Amino acid sequence: LRAMAAAAAFSRGLCINSMSRSSRSIVATRRFFAASSRAASQKASLEFSDEHERVRQTAARFIKESINPHVDEWEKAGIFPAHQVFKGLGKLGLLGLNKPTQFGGQGLDYSFALVFAEELGAITCGGVPMAIGVQTDMATPALALHGSDMLRKEFLQPSIEGDRVACLGVSEVHAGSDVAAIKTTAVKDKGDYVINGGKMWTTNGTQADWMCLLANTSQGQVHRSKSLFCLPMKTKGITVSPRLDKLGMRSSDTAQVFFDNVRIPQSYLIGQEGKGFVYQMQQFQEERLWVAASVLKSMEAIIHKTIEYAGGRKLFGKPLLANQVVHFRLAELATEVESLRSLVYRAAALRVAKEDVTLLASMAKLKVGRLAREVSDSCLQYFGGMGFMNETLVSRMYRDNRLASIGAGADEVMLSIICKYMGTLPATTEA
Repeated sequence: LRAMAAAAAFSRGLCINSMSRSSRSIVATRRFFAASSRAASQKASLEFSDEHERVRQTAARFIKESINPHVDEWEKAGIFPAHQVFKGLGKLGLLGLNKPTQFGGQGLDYSFALVFAEELGAITCGGVPMAIGVQTDMATPALALHGSDMLRKEFLQPSIEGDRVACLGVSEVHAGSDVAAIKTTAVKDKGDYVINGGKMWTTNGTQADWMCLLANTSQGQVHRSKSLFCLPMKTKGITVSPRLDKLGMRSSDTAQVFFDNVRIPQSYLIGQEGKGFVYQMQQFQEERLWVAASVLKSMEAIIHKTIEYAGGRKLFGKPLLANQVVHFRLAELATEVESLRSLVYRAAALRVAKEDVTLLASMAKLKVGRLAREVSDSCLQYFGGMGFMNETLVSRMYRDNRLASIGAGADEVMLSIICKYMGTLPATTEA
């Protein structure tokens, strides 16, 4: 009887604890939707001006004249001339739209950077836009916000002007989406930091002049033990692998980088020691918004190409496009793209208002990764055998856009972040 009573008491305790957790989740979810609704009604709208349109037209003209005519050649070569392209963009002021004016930037708000990111989707491959995005929205935001004037003069200004190519050193062989698990170290020695370890999947890796590097500077709590640095890539002790052979993004050079007792001055530290993880999470929000914005036009281009092809391709005596299942499906995809654009714009509006965009940026990043796969897969199907040929845009985007669900945090990481904001992430996995 005592055993039965104890079991019953234990069961009641489990039920109470379970109900308590459930209640907390319900409250958190209600707060989540309430906050989301307030954001939608108060601050989440963008107004584009003639100045925004001039930025878009400037970018569109450069893409049409100086990038797209060469994309096929760069795709075959497995690399594009980053210094040449970036210098052209730098002369037009496009690499520092929302960066400080005292270091060569335009000093505009984030909405202008968003317009540029979206227009990059007009490039007929994914590799070149990604490389540009590293320069503008992945390797430089923390430096612009937290770097000393000396660092910003030495590294940020020439990056904005297009004279230096940047890369981002976060991912490692055993630490992709799990940033806290990186093992590269930067240990103080006299007036220097001595760096050992390595980085993997480094975009711009074989051409970069400097790296925004995340490394462990202590052995403490993983979120407080990391720091960001500006690392010149010609420093003694750095070895860069040959270009990695990738499924897609073929015109973008990607490398593995090794550090063997690499010495840099302590003045190359970005911001405060131990704040690197926080700084990198801030950079990730901008990167994730950039990814979502930069794929919008490429998805629209695939849909339009499919309409053209399906309208001219005869199947059983009538155009393929005349089949309801085809034109309805293309209408669904176009609607999904436009819905994503609204989400991206809403997140960007919060970013302009200096609000926390972590939730909406994660949602946009999750959605674009999945939608990009859906669009390219559906459209490739309607191209039939031609969709399987490398000469078609849809086959290239099928390969390139797959990365959107992996890079800058995998879909599963985005889902965990969203669940955390909703209060539905189990406590055992929340850390």
